[in-house]
Amino acid sequence: MRFTDQLASAQRRAESMLCVGLDPEPAKFPGAWAGDASRIFDFCAAIVDATHDQACAFKPQIAYFAAHRAEDQLERLIAHIKRVAPEVPVILDAKRGDIGSTAAQYAVEAFERYQADALTLSPYMGFDSIEPYFKYADRGLFLLCRTSNPGGSDLQAQRLAAAGGAAAPSGELLYEHVASLAAGPWNRTGQLGLVVGATFPAEIARVRDLAPTLPLLIPGIGAQGGDAAATVAAGWRTDGSAQPRTLAHTSGAIVVSSSRAVLYASAGADFAAAARRVATATRRQLNASA
Repeated sequence: MRFTDQLASAQRRAESMLCVGLDPEPAKFPGAWAGDASRIFDFCAAIVDATHDQACAFKPQIAYFAAHRAEDQLERLIAHIKRVAPEVPVILDAKRGDIGSTAAQYAVEAFERYQADALTLSPYMGFDSIEPYFKYADRGLFLLCRTSNPGGSDLQAQRLAAAGGAAAPSGELLYEHVASLAAGPWNRTGQLGLVVGATFPAEIARVRDLAPTLPLLIPGIGAQGGDAAATVAAGWRTDGSAQPRTLAHTSGAIVVSSSRAVLYASAGADFAAAARRVATATRRQLNASA
């Protein structure tokens, strides 16, 4: 199944726009597990077991595993997700960005070693840094577009020179150009999506206007300060075929990621049950905003 189809199916099945981010920090683990990096799999698997029916995707962030020499635990975790929730896609958050044979090796890492269904990429080395991933034509690729961090404006909000070379007010902002490329000539497999931060709802709306059918991966709600209602209002577009609005009738998927608020909802033995409560409440809040 192509990633976009798998994502659409998962959203309809769970009636959810929620992506649960898996960013394990052993120092925050509950009870006797606190500080024990060998428990990364156990902690994350418990979160997966408690929340998979509330989520449309899981998003493990590779740095949180690699920092603790826990790549083998990441492999086990993704295999676990595919056993207990095979309908829920896994988006590997790695933000890779390189060219040629190096990019090809990153693709092998993500899609063969880890068996991820989608991957986050930095597009700022150009199309040839994206092209090697198209070998895996059914896998999703989310390009960084308008990120949630304040420093994203240093580059992403810069205005490009207008066609003809002279700077002009009509020139696109860099993030707008990335969105246009992803929605147009770069989308050779039909599996590209864009990463846009929940802390910039006006920019989410602009990206959605430029890329009306692409999936948007939106981090930044909860701990980072993004507002769920504003996020959904900015990114939602109906396909014009149904009222009231439902997840089965959107022009482009919205995938809203929450990590710390779900993972660390409790520091006690009830951490998994608490994670489920937060995931359920977040799913309902997002749906109510549609």
